[in-house]
Amino acid sequence: MEQDTIFAPATAPGRAALAVVRISGPRALEALRTLTGDVPPARRLSLRVLRDSSREEVLDEAMVAAFPGPASATGEDLVELHLHGGRAVVAAVCDRLATLPGLRIADPGEFTRRAFLNDRIDLTRAEGILDLVDAETDAQRRQAVRQATGGLAAALDGWREILVTAMARLEAFIDFPDEDLPDSLQTEIRAGLSSLDAAMAAALAEGSRAELVREGLRIAIVGVPNAGKSSLLNWLAKRDVAIVSATAGTTRDVLEVHLDINGYAATVADTAGLRETPDEIEAEGVRRALARAEAADLTLVLADASDGEAGRDAMRPYLVQESALAIATKIDLVEGPAPAPWIGLSTRTGAGTEEFLTALGTAMADRMDRVGSVALTRARHRDAVGAARAAVGRCLEALETGAPLEIAAEDLRIATAALGRILGRVDVEELLDRIFGEFCLGK
Repeated sequence: MEQDTIFAPATAPGRAALAVVRISGPRALEALRTLTGDVPPARRLSLRVLRDSSREEVLDEAMVAAFPGPASATGEDLVELHLHGGRAVVAAVCDRLATLPGLRIADPGEFTRRAFLNDRIDLTRAEGILDLVDAETDAQRRQAVRQATGGLAAALDGWREILVTAMARLEAFIDFPDEDLPDSLQTEIRAGLSSLDAAMAAALAEGSRAELVREGLRIAIVGVPNAGKSSLLNWLAKRDVAIVSATAGTTRDVLEVHLDINGYAATVADTAGLRETPDEIEAEGVRRALARAEAADLTLVLADASDGEAGRDAMRPYLVQESALAIATKIDLVEGPAPAPWIGLSTRTGAGTEEFLTALGTAMADRMDRVGSVALTRARHRDAVGAARAAVGRCLEALETGAPLEIAAEDLRIATAALGRILGRVDVEELLDRIFGEFCLGK
């Protein structure tokens, strides 16, 4: 049965200089011939007039390109139409394509899914492409590019090669017990697996950092009422997102803003002032503020500089965690710098802002940038690597205790299958539906 040929706009809707419509499948080249009268030379942009022959109407004058499979992005015949970017032009071309036999509009992510099914990419590259499309900051872009270009896949393939080599050597001991195989071979197997175990442990330890880059750091601003929390949030956002008032207790709930700070994605939360209060609603705001501070990846602890040492002492309990920066606000109201580790800051005059941004950028980079080549950007990556590492650990234990080699070999097969799930080399139909369903049309 012939597979459907799919089409979809690959660029965002709206007025633009250009819009790209992609067609992929066994009838892609036939569709191009129907629109233009011929198929131009492969992999070369050619100027053509697109016509609706059923109505003897010109649809557009466009640049077109044909990419015969399997050497195409999807692994099958692929066509790109580079149209003028008006909505009406794109709609007219898509309406015409929909009337052609065997063509239909693509599902979200279906182009990339076909690339995966045709062995043009693995699942980690597909996820990297999705992250690249969604990237909003430079750090997200860099990490997504590494994954989309095969950085994670190459590391995992290296791990699988160690496992496959170890399995082959164990099978030799199992299948040829009477042969005089050197004892040093098992020593080499254990050394290789021990090295792999250490690499997996390091990747799991760094995995949360990679996910922070992708999803963004959670930053909470905490302090007593009128410490300048809302003013700091507005200053970071470069717009008025929070109400600033001299009346204590103005902020009663958590207010979140998504920001790009020094190239890193962050969700910054302004919270209710920390104090004892009989007001039931304000007390709930304080409870939420404490919960948000506890869950945050980084906490900005604010104390009003004009409150002196007493104000700073009141906030010291919130500085015990490593992920906290001490900020003395309204520094323009006092003489002299804030005592270490407090960073003096005035959002009104700009005093201390450069030092604050440097400290904030360093703190964010410390939580995100120490990601090596094996960046596990998703929970499913960490789960699979965790399962593989557990199986490798059992194999090493079996080799050390003299257990039957068949048990050790089975654990290596389990570890290999776990890594295969990350790359998509085992039966993962439900996983495919979930991953590619996140894509936009035309990708």
